[in-house]
Amino acid sequence: MISVTSKGSFRKTEGFLRRKVDVMSVLDKYGQIGVDALSSATPVDTGDTARSWYYQIVQTKKGYAIVWHNSHTHGGTPVAILIQYGHATGNGGHIEGRDFINPAIQPVFDQIANDVWKVVTST
Repeated sequence: MISVTSKGSFRKTEGFLRRKVDVMSVLDKYGQIGVDALSSATPVDTGDTARSWYYQIVQTKKGYAIVWHNSHTHGGTPVAILIQYGHATGNGGHIEGRDFINPAIQPVFDQIANDVWKVVTST
């Protein structure tokens, strides 16, 4: 998640952005871009985990956030987490984790930051 901390009021900036940008459609756009990036980067065995990515837009105290989820589970644990961080096997072995989430979603964060910057600095 991208976070900015400041003192003072952002009323003028927030008003400018509301007039200039339809926030929900932008969040939907990036939510889907993130789903596509995560789906294409997910290691495929059956393809169930890759097809199970989705996003939600949630309202926070400070605005909105895009939260990506994966609904494919095994024994109540999201399979994407098992792939990302690794897991024990039934016979005492261990499957090493494979970092696929961070490299997949970082370009989406970069694109969001670049696009927001363009909107804020355009006249």
